[in-house]
Amino acid sequence: MKQKVILTCAVVGENDYNRAHPNFPVTPQQIADAALEAEVAGASAVHLHVRNPENGKGSRDPALFLDMATRVRERGVTAVMNITCGGGGFFMPDPEDESRAGAGSDVACAEERVRHIEMTLPDMCSIDVSTQNQQDGEREYVYLNTPHTLKKMARRFQELGVKPEIEVFAPGDVLLAKKMIDEGYFDAPPCFQIVMGTRWGLPATPETMIYMRDLLPKDAQWAAFGIARMQMPMVAQAVLLGGNVRVGLEDNLYLARGVFATNGQLVERARTIIEGLGCEVATPDEARAMLGIGKRL
Repeated sequence: MKQKVILTCAVVGENDYNRAHPNFPVTPQQIADAALEAEVAGASAVHLHVRNPENGKGSRDPALFLDMATRVRERGVTAVMNITCGGGGFFMPDPEDESRAGAGSDVACAEERVRHIEMTLPDMCSIDVSTQNQQDGEREYVYLNTPHTLKKMARRFQELGVKPEIEVFAPGDVLLAKKMIDEGYFDAPPCFQIVMGTRWGLPATPETMIYMRDLLPKDAQWAAFGIARMQMPMVAQAVLLGGNVRVGLEDNLYLARGVFATNGQLVERARTIIEGLGCEVATPDEARAMLGIGKRL
């Protein structure tokens, strides 16, 4: 039997993007259309953010998430719906006094950070088990996710019946997540996403992926992805190591240097790599079974 690979499309993200891109989804309807495009191209799952329709900037407005999720469902998308829960952890120290939050900071309590998940009830949501220096363009910040907040969020996901996708950016993140598993905050099978290629994060190399994979619990479902030009090489590497994959405009805008991509084109290219390596892309229902998620009602 061929290895089944869950192919996730991260359709939009929340970071700054090249405004010259002609088809980057911004409005809830455009994001819903992009989710359907990804599924038609072969995606098993879609990872979703929202943006302010007025200025295109990333947002964590619960009303926008509800609007977007409703439109995704109305479009008939059957792929696993995975909604980000990464907002509300951006700390930008005041350069005059780093003990204080400066302009652009957005640090919220756990209850506020999960509100849109309570409203939308997706199949899955991401939880970033990581605190790390990060950079988006010229903006430098600390991505702040304390164990106290993470545990409150994880417990609420259990109450809601939403499967967490545990995003990890460093080896210590895996160790913290494993401790949370031992303490009962994540149900079996735990689902990990290895984030590679961010500035000051994990290098997008085969050696790094092997090391991170070997730290994971033996029963974990896992995936990995690379940023920008390393997106497709990391697809191949993850498949070879027995993992799942992620592509999409959140992580990479291009098919080739100077050639803008669509989500559908990125999914098609990833599918070609997966099938070329002798594996098969999981259907949405197969992905749900692999992830321990109940069938879509």
